[in-house]
Amino acid sequence: MAGDPIAEQDQIRFALRPPEETRAAFEVLAKEYARAWGLLLVLADTRGEIVADEAPYSGCRNDSNCADARRRALIEALRWGEASMMLCPSGYVIWAVPLMENSVVTGAIVAEKAVVGSDNDPLSPQELRLAVADLLNMAEDANLTNAALMELRRDAARRESERAEAIHEAKGQDYQSIRDLYLLEEPALLSAIKRGDKPAAREILNRVLVGIYFFGRERPSLLKSFILELIVTMSRSAVEAGGDPSSLLGANYSSFAELARIEGEEELCAWLVAMLERIMDAIKSNREYPSTVLLGAALRYMEENLGDEMSRDDVAAVACLSPSHFSRVVKQTFGQSFTDLLARMRVDRARELLSRTDKSLIQICLDCGFSDPSYFTKVFRKFAGKTPGEYRKARR
Repeated sequence: MAGDPIAEQDQIRFALRPPEETRAAFEVLAKEYARAWGLLLVLADTRGEIVADEAPYSGCRNDSNCADARRRALIEALRWGEASMMLCPSGYVIWAVPLMENSVVTGAIVAEKAVVGSDNDPLSPQELRLAVADLLNMAEDANLTNAALMELRRDAARRESERAEAIHEAKGQDYQSIRDLYLLEEPALLSAIKRGDKPAAREILNRVLVGIYFFGRERPSLLKSFILELIVTMSRSAVEAGGDPSSLLGANYSSFAELARIEGEEELCAWLVAMLERIMDAIKSNREYPSTVLLGAALRYMEENLGDEMSRDDVAAVACLSPSHFSRVVKQTFGQSFTDLLARMRVDRARELLSRTDKSLIQICLDCGFSDPSYFTKVFRKFAGKTPGEYRKARR
């Protein structure tokens, strides 16, 4: 895979085959995944060829086209920092997670299943999405992949998407100057910094960057002058929010020397985003919030929004934790994954509604965040030992 842009960007290296010592851990993961989702996993090398376990469906093991599809699934997972579904030539849906030792990709953990909607399809579309996401979560928990690198890839993909959206939006605006654009965005940006909301701050900063590029693309000194002013304002807001002034001053002093040496727009963008990260981290570290306090905020958010769709990343952002660290805190605190915690909370809400209201089962299903009644029944039985109807009858 020499010359791969992903490998060049993150200095990822590829080994030909997975080391023998990882197979035992893979077998444990495969059993847990089969127990959770009823799906089998295979271990493939970096060329997509299966090296452990039989392919779940006949016709894939010795098919070079299917091996190429598994390799592409591996590359897509590395590109986006998460598993992505695709079809293999034999007609099965596949998704993969890279098997890694530090920055070395040694293989791929691949799930394969029948096409969604087929007669032997055991999962609803909603369950399938959860199963795809859970493979990465379980691989990270088993230390079979590089959680930090995957998170970096997700962040990079998100920033690129946000920047593209900001460019599209800016083309329809009629700003007269960088100053006009910044004055429009400043209140929301400073508010996001003060409350420690990194995603919102990044999104606003992307819009500001688009304006900076547009109005100052031929005047590099103007670009740097405005960015310097922006950093000072952001740092002031960080101090007001509880950031450590000495650490912010030290970071800014060393970083301003870097700014003077920067020439290209892409490098300038990366520098400004890195400064935002440092400023936000200074706020968070000085507050010295223990994980349990941050987890409390996440639980309150989950309780208040059980009827809505929510992802692990959404809830982790509320807690100001990275998704992988949030998963570890949940596992350590509750002894279960985020997916199971959310399902249990929704079932607990459903129990309450079944006992205290006369709402229909369908309405309770929807109120508790389940869009599929059959899936609601399956999850409810898992945690309550009864179907929703049986539970209601027993309580009346």
